[in-house]
Amino acid sequence: MTNRCPDGRAPAPRWTREQIRTARVVPLVPLLQKRGLQLVELPAGNFELAAYPGLLVKDSYWRWPERNLAGNAIDFFMRVLDLSFHDAMCQITGP
Repeated sequence: MTNRCPDGRAPAPRWTREQIRTARVVPLVPLLQKRGLQLVELPAGNFELAAYPGLLVKDSYWRWPERNLAGNAIDFFMRVLDLSFHDAMCQITGP
């Protein structure tokens, strides 16, 4: 059985290691802007999400010191936006 992404794409039954490695390092800012999240630019290439005070994003990594959370692009979609791994991968690799 293949799981379908919300846009109808049907990935392989499992995500490959290469797909997962690539998704981990996808820049977060464009993905979050595409989702309509407001970002506040800070010094040194950092961004803060207006909807999540204290959550900082830079490149493909994020950290939320007040909650002792941090991670890569996949982690952001799973831990902050509460998506499943599969849905996070669909969001990151989507068109």
